[in-house]
Amino acid sequence: MKPLGILLLSGDHDRAHYALVLATGAAALGREVTLFASNAGCRLLLAETPLLADKRETLLAERGVATLAVLLEAAAELGLRRIACEAGLKAEGLAGAPLAPGVEVAGVATFLAAVTDGQMLSL
Repeated sequence: MKPLGILLLSGDHDRAHYALVLATGAAALGREVTLFASNAGCRLLLAETPLLADKRETLLAERGVATLAVLLEAAAELGLRRIACEAGLKAEGLAGAPLAPGVEVAGVATFLAAVTDGQMLSL
């Protein structure tokens, strides 16, 4: 299977949640997945992401839908490659902020090299 690259630019809960749904789903099916977060999307990869405090987390849990917290844990367990864009971190004033364990800091060239001729999605 060709690799899957997911570009997360948005910092809102809905897009971050669905980026993780797609990423973990593809990884569970055996695809090599790279999640590249830039600009406001970098918030998802912070050690203490503010997205976990979003009211949608409670709503999703009440409705039996995997939350961001569950999906972030699954992403780590599945070995999903997670990259926070160095320029995106700077653009959002997050340079030097603690990132979740296993998150790399790199640029777009690293992301493109990881995806090669695979499929790319943007959220």
